[in-house]
Amino acid sequence: MIGKKNIVFGFLFLVLTAALGPYMIKGVFPDLQKAGAAKQQSMAELQLMASNEFEENLEPLSADAIAKRNTRAMLALNGHLQLEGVLNGIKGGPHAHGNLEALLNVAAGVVLCFLAIGKGFKQLISWIFILGAILHSGVLYLGIVFNQAWAMKLLGFGVGPILILLGLLLIGIATAIGFRGEIVRDG
Repeated sequence: MIGKKNIVFGFLFLVLTAALGPYMIKGVFPDLQKAGAAKQQSMAELQLMASNEFEENLEPLSADAIAKRNTRAMLALNGHLQLEGVLNGIKGGPHAHGNLEALLNVAAGVVLCFLAIGKGFKQLISWIFILGAILHSGVLYLGIVFNQAWAMKLLGFGVGPILILLGLLLIGIATAIGFRGEIVRDG
């Protein structure tokens, strides 16, 4: 059966992309919490300093002391925003798209098993879905999770998403032509 490879690929790819959930929680989220606490503390110090009219123990703060506290607060804010960006990049990129494209491969594989169309057309649809997932969310995975800049350049071509859309169009046409409601053996 031609759809079998899509089903197998889909489930294995789903494990890979779904595993980003625990990675985000264990790897990125604790650092984000620490950075958030540091940001809160330094911003509170800055706010207190301003509300006390830049005095401490009834003595005016020096410009250097004000600048140091301001810098510390800005660095803490920047660190928090950087980690938030990493987390959001993983959630919105390889995690979400990978899960979706894995399940699309499973669905396409199941549908391909029920189609009475030419073997070549089935193979084309099957490989389009697999390549689309690899060239879209697979590349996102390499670029965002493993910081491979060369992979992110591949995204600029947009081949992966185009292949996924083409696969959806072709499987829609193939279903309209050859859906049988029973498993069709490729012979």
